[in-house]
Amino acid sequence: MAKTEWWRGATIYQVYPRSFLDTNGDGVGDLPGITARMPYIAALGVDAIWLCPFFPSPQADFGYDVSDYTGVDPRFGSLADFDSLLARAHGLGLRVLIDQVWSHSSDRHPWFRESRSSRDNARADWYVWADPAPDGTPPNNWLSVFGGAAWTWEPRRRQYYLHHFLSQQPAFNLHNPAVMDALLQAGAFWLDRGVDGFRLDAVDFLLHDRALRSNPPAPWTGPTPAKLFALQEHRHDMLQPEATGLLARIRGLLDRYPGRVALGEISSQPGAYNRVLSCTAGQDRLHMAYTLSPLRGAFDWTTVSALVDAQAEAADGWPCWSFSNHDVERAVSRWNPERGSAPPSPGFARLLMALLLSLRGSVCLYQGEELGLGEAVLKQHELRDPFGIAYWPEFRGRDGSRTPMPWAQHEPQAGFSHGTPWLPVGAEHRRQAVDVQEADPHSLLHWTRDFLAWRRAQPALRYGTLTSLGLPAPLVGFVRRHEQEAVMCVFNLSNQPVALDPSLLEGTSPLHAGGVPVVTGGTLPPFGASFARVPVLQPAPALIPTA
Repeated sequence: MAKTEWWRGATIYQVYPRSFLDTNGDGVGDLPGITARMPYIAALGVDAIWLCPFFPSPQADFGYDVSDYTGVDPRFGSLADFDSLLARAHGLGLRVLIDQVWSHSSDRHPWFRESRSSRDNARADWYVWADPAPDGTPPNNWLSVFGGAAWTWEPRRRQYYLHHFLSQQPAFNLHNPAVMDALLQAGAFWLDRGVDGFRLDAVDFLLHDRALRSNPPAPWTGPTPAKLFALQEHRHDMLQPEATGLLARIRGLLDRYPGRVALGEISSQPGAYNRVLSCTAGQDRLHMAYTLSPLRGAFDWTTVSALVDAQAEAADGWPCWSFSNHDVERAVSRWNPERGSAPPSPGFARLLMALLLSLRGSVCLYQGEELGLGEAVLKQHELRDPFGIAYWPEFRGRDGSRTPMPWAQHEPQAGFSHGTPWLPVGAEHRRQAVDVQEADPHSLLHWTRDFLAWRRAQPALRYGTLTSLGLPAPLVGFVRRHEQEAVMCVFNLSNQPVALDPSLLEGTSPLHAGGVPVVTGGTLPPFGASFARVPVLQPAPALIPTA
């Protein structure tokens, strides 16, 4: 494995532009704000940033409904502002990945407006169109992720069009090579401008079944779920095997630009981790991919152990791990073992960070994760996410993970804006603001910087294989190996101290892993972690029975 591949084992900092820093007082974060805080990002010790969409958009889905793939929405700035951001990042040694939303566009994109105008225009088949059933209903039973049918009637064509998300997000017909040609041309625009790669949105939704066959029902017991999408096996509306041909075309574009990479988002449908590996295996697929599926539910010994065991069996492919992002509840709240009765403990936030940064693959850190931010609690009238507004209170949407970054505890809007922010600043986030943590040498912010600096110096953690130790609950452990180095990583998933089997530590040398205290006396503290050097000629410690 070539160490010159910068993305292997890289840490990528995800920036949600609307909520990072507002410099013009309109309440929406912007590109100049990101540029201004680029030294903060660089000081974390990450390798790259990933920018969520900043393209022209009606903002029905806050940028994931793109109306122009080669521009900058005035809300965020200009192309000149983007060029300044890119130059600043590169000057600080950071690479820049940008979102590309290629499964669908906005319904206000000129391509869609032309496509819907008739059945015989130049772009008539650039989107997925279908005649109604004889009774006027949609052509099949496919459901939108956001609720209701995945089809909307278009009177101009006398046909339905497909949308996997909002009705304002019509799905591209990527069975038509001309559509991918146009998208790749848009991608080349940004690569020529100097970006270092793409984060590809909704990879599993790139293709649909040409025959438009209905999905079978999924096995389900219990009450009807709020999100009906779970009641189908999504065999035909997504997850099509022919999509590997599209991935090959995307990889072909990136290979024309040395050092540029693609990071794919894989859905949470069953088999997600295997799809991560399959879509990143070989030289004609994506470089890396992530999914929240393995840990989207409970954070418990069974779930985490299964995830570790799956990695141990991986022979090819390169995962990228993400515990939090703009689409899900923040991990320290979602997995809080005392959920509903207490805020997450600082120790739990450190445990999650240590585990995330020790897994085999690359890592995405979501803005504020280095501060230990939990999910912001918003009132119904404060919501902006159409998904949350439609499903309140059963599902509160994605706004709680998208609230403004808290820069200064006592400044108006916590230093995010001198205007009224598009979402309120989380009241509980003020005491975790950047300036508070900068002043506290024991804060999670300093701890994260120290751990990232230590991880950067450990080839085994960046590039190595993973061998599970099969530890009993509540411990999870594995050995990372690369060339002449091996590091043993052990984690206590409980809020109680746990004694380690003496045989586990025999022959190992404890490591000062950033801010992680060295384990003494063979006992891991609550939510504790231990790192130790394993002699290179020594096999991994014997597996401990899980009985």
